[in-house]
Amino acid sequence: MGVVITGQLAPEGALSAGALDEVREWLAARGREVTPTHVAEALRAAGAPVGDATVLAVHDRLRQDVLGAGPLEPLLRLPGVTDVLVNGADEVWIDRGSGLERAQVRFADDAAVRRLAQRLAAAGGRRVDDATPFCDVRLPDGTRFHAVLAPTARPGTVVSLRVGRARAFSLDGLVAAGALPAAGAVVLKDLVASRAAYLVSGGTGTGKTTVLSALLSTVPDPERLVLVEDASELRPDHPHVVGLEARPPNAEGAGEITLRTLVRQALRMRPDRLVVGEVRGAEVVDMLAALNTGHAGGCATVHANSAADVPARLEALALAAGLGRAAVHSQVAAAIDAVVHVGRGTDGLRRVQEVAVPVRGADGLVAMRTAVELTPSDVHRGPGWPLLARRLGLSA
Repeated sequence: MGVVITGQLAPEGALSAGALDEVREWLAARGREVTPTHVAEALRAAGAPVGDATVLAVHDRLRQDVLGAGPLEPLLRLPGVTDVLVNGADEVWIDRGSGLERAQVRFADDAAVRRLAQRLAAAGGRRVDDATPFCDVRLPDGTRFHAVLAPTARPGTVVSLRVGRARAFSLDGLVAAGALPAAGAVVLKDLVASRAAYLVSGGTGTGKTTVLSALLSTVPDPERLVLVEDASELRPDHPHVVGLEARPPNAEGAGEITLRTLVRQALRMRPDRLVVGEVRGAEVVDMLAALNTGHAGGCATVHANSAADVPARLEALALAAGLGRAAVHSQVAAAIDAVVHVGRGTDGLRRVQEVAVPVRGADGLVAMRTAVELTPSDVHRGPGWPLLARRLGLSA
């Protein structure tokens, strides 16, 4: 898979990393563009071989240094790729939906990875250097970019690229992909149609955003979706979508726009459905308040290992924002109608695994009760089904 990138640039012989740097510096010092003609001049000046194959190979390498994602570009264009991960110069991994695979691509050295990280950060309007050796930003094409420079990271500079989908999966598409049984798609469509408030939970990389986009694509066309996200990843197939994206502080520590601020702004924008791309901080307080004050049909994603862990996760986030434990559980019990949990199976495939409903105990604390458990081919009703059926207006 991919192309092995090494110091061996041409059949005619090897060009050392030092010689390649000389070519790069020669071009930069004279303000020359990276063209085959200019590369040939630089090679002659450096006393390096100037055969056609060597010139073209050096030209391609230098172009990779200044355009796109360099040697990672072919991987980003592979069908179904969601993540491209670089662990130093010698390890590149991809995820195409069935777990991580080692790609046959490598960099000449860590300096090449560092240059790529700095260039991609600059493309997103950020800076990454020894003073600030990490960066998290959305690139102009929608790709989510994160990097940590060596020696903070080992075995070298680490780069993570999360590829956004140009078009959302539909629920039918999830069924066709084996992520959801047909009967489960019916339950989820009823959940959205009933204007229930729900969370999509799961671990990192389990497909929460994909599932939420598919659910939002079933919202009736006349309704207005207002999306609040840390990084713009949701792509519902819907005619009326307004997106608000958070912004980190700049290098001087100014200009930050938090999710909590954007949730408050979204409430003034007449949303039919308030959507928080991922609840991860103090914005949970405003989201719960909104769902308790007439904003039906709201939804969000949240990191959790299981549906049963969602109340504890929301409690931890809300407590950090200053909301007491009793108030958190009271808000959750009144605001959330269901949790849709997604995860990876033992085969590495991402699937919708469960729909659960919140139940408040005698102690006032909320626990989740399984309403339906989803297998690759069927749906099995659990003890929480009567509660979910009642909320959806179905027969128990």
